[in-house]
Amino acid sequence: MFRSSFIFVAVFLLLASSISAAPTERQLQLSPYAPRKATCPSTPLVRPATGLSSSETTYVKGRKTKANAGLAAWLKKVNSGFATTKLPTVSLATSGGGYRALLTGGGIVQAFDARDSTAGTAGLYQGLTYHAGLSGGAWLLSSIVGNNYPTITSLKKGLWEAAFQASLLLPGNLLAADAYVDVVTDITAKDLAGFDPTLTDPWGRLLSYQLLYGPDGGVTKTLSSVSGMSNFTSFNGPFPIMTALGINTFEGKCLPDLNATQYEFTPYDFGSWDKGVSAFTQTKYLGTTLTNGKPSSSSNCIQNYDNLGYVLGTSSHLFNSVCGIIPPINSTNDLAETLEAIIDLVEEPALRDLYAVYKNPFKNYTRSSLISAQSELDLVDGGEANQINPIWPFIQPSSKSRADVLIVNDNAADTDANFPDGSELQETYIQAQAAGLTRMPFIPSAAVFAAKNLTKRASFFGCGDASKLTIVYLPNTNYTYPSGQPTLKLQYSVAETDGMVANGVAVGTQNGDANWPTCLGCAILQKSGTTLPTACTACFSKYCYKQ
Repeated sequence: MFRSSFIFVAVFLLLASSISAAPTERQLQLSPYAPRKATCPSTPLVRPATGLSSSETTYVKGRKTKANAGLAAWLKKVNSGFATTKLPTVSLATSGGGYRALLTGGGIVQAFDARDSTAGTAGLYQGLTYHAGLSGGAWLLSSIVGNNYPTITSLKKGLWEAAFQASLLLPGNLLAADAYVDVVTDITAKDLAGFDPTLTDPWGRLLSYQLLYGPDGGVTKTLSSVSGMSNFTSFNGPFPIMTALGINTFEGKCLPDLNATQYEFTPYDFGSWDKGVSAFTQTKYLGTTLTNGKPSSSSNCIQNYDNLGYVLGTSSHLFNSVCGIIPPINSTNDLAETLEAIIDLVEEPALRDLYAVYKNPFKNYTRSSLISAQSELDLVDGGEANQINPIWPFIQPSSKSRADVLIVNDNAADTDANFPDGSELQETYIQAQAAGLTRMPFIPSAAVFAAKNLTKRASFFGCGDASKLTIVYLPNTNYTYPSGQPTLKLQYSVAETDGMVANGVAVGTQNGDANWPTCLGCAILQKSGTTLPTACTACFSKYCYKQ
């Protein structure tokens, strides 16, 4: 996704600065970025992937009560003929796609949020149980949950507009910023704590300045700390999930296979449902050295490794893409020189620094046969295997309760104009079939998407099939603003940020179509098996995909 040499230059400058801007011992001691030793919990640190954790189950029980009330209120507002005595679980998935995905996805959240919109779709956000994000979608999700579920308008005006215009991802801006020394201090502190940093560390820290409130880019915020924020403890927002891919570097690979292991991060758990891992550990204690699910002693656990910036940086980490570029002689000079400069600075073998690295919590764990012999896990952007939409967490047999209806906002840059063509959605279907995951509805080819104009409007997949997840597909398209912005675009003016979010609102409302809220309600309530208003017949005729 981010294959521009500009990013590598920024990271290079940041790493190189540690040579000339060495932090003091006091600065290092005070840096909350560094992982720290902690007493281990009394509960098991590793569990088999046979169901949701008790913590997630407890949260969702509280959230579902509020989500049902919000969903019922929205449905009745939209159409008094909707029966709301039996309600399905509705969730949202925001794809990758850099700032394009963040801003478009943010507009969709705004269009659904009764606190932030008067559109016909406003109120549906209050009815969501889960929100998943990948790469740019994980940036959006982190900015929401890491700041205690504010409105999109609040984030846009209070943080995004200024941060994106003065983006620290551009080397010139970074060198002139006060954040420069602070970020170097953080990364050096992590190194001195015994955890060798990789390119994910400066990447995640710089992104945090764009996305999180608080000193030093919200450096104190961890993913697990979200569970203690007031709107989370009050069940006032959908439960967050972020995804990433594992790469079998131990087999000599540097890029993920199409069926690469899909990992997920939540405030409570990290792990994978996939065969070969099939286990989860507590997010709060990532970084702990475990053997067969147990630490060497009760005092040998680690906290703070789950820094929220590091996690969102993991979900969007694409530096490994260059590993396939290094060998050829015809690599571009700028990129090759930049990579060489980065590699010359690293402390560990170069390839390690091209991944987001985590101590393997499943070492010697029987269920995790694929990785049980490994001391570390190498993770990268969740979209590198051509599945840019984070659907995987919702189609597992043991995660069926996470969604009956999944609203999928696809912001892929499949076409030359940087719009989706449906191929990423179909890849998820293909891989789900191969993995025996039967809840994924049939998805046609990109050629069919083009022939039926499915990339320019909403579509429903899985209509009328109780055994399938219903997918409400919302592709990014240009309604009110040229939203096919390049994924490599790392700086947005205030006007561009506002224009992209406004277009996202248009995607969420189908450009203000007066009938869309009713049709969206029809797609949702079809899963409940209740009698639907007659208006739903026309809606299904228009939006349901039929083979």
